[in-house]
Amino acid sequence: MTENKLTDAGSDAGEDSPGVIIFPPLLFAGTLLLGLLLQFFWPLHLSSGIGMQIAGAILAVASGMIAAWGARTMRRAGTNVLPARPTLSIVTEGPFRFSRNPLYLGNVIFYLALALIFNTAWPLFLFVPMLCVVQRGIIRREERYLEAKFGETYLDYKRRVRRWL
Repeated sequence: MTENKLTDAGSDAGEDSPGVIIFPPLLFAGTLLLGLLLQFFWPLHLSSGIGMQIAGAILAVASGMIAAWGARTMRRAGTNVLPARPTLSIVTEGPFRFSRNPLYLGNVIFYLALALIFNTAWPLFLFVPMLCVVQRGIIRREERYLEAKFGETYLDYKRRVRRWL
């Protein structure tokens, strides 16, 4: 069984959603912008060489590939990509075989890539607090929602696949 196509016909997006506290890409972008603003006022560089920028560029490409693969797999499975919309199926193919959250994993890698490309430590100081918000305000809410909606099907998937990697 590749995808479990359970649907909740009759619910609209306002009633049938995990209730995440913030749109995830907005959280990542906002935190990064705060880090860059701090860099503007109090410069704190990671390195003086170009190696960080090269590593950042490689990570940025890899993160884009992971996120695109995850989004494409979700659309192919017939479920919504946006977390504010109802989940229509549990996706277990593509990158979802390795991570329950490949889109967030892609966002995390891209965030770190940009910190390296911009050669600034400030986003790294903000990284752990941001991940706490992702974990508590987004992922845990999504997991509760999926457990309530899909029951044992999701719990089985959760036992087999790690949250991040």
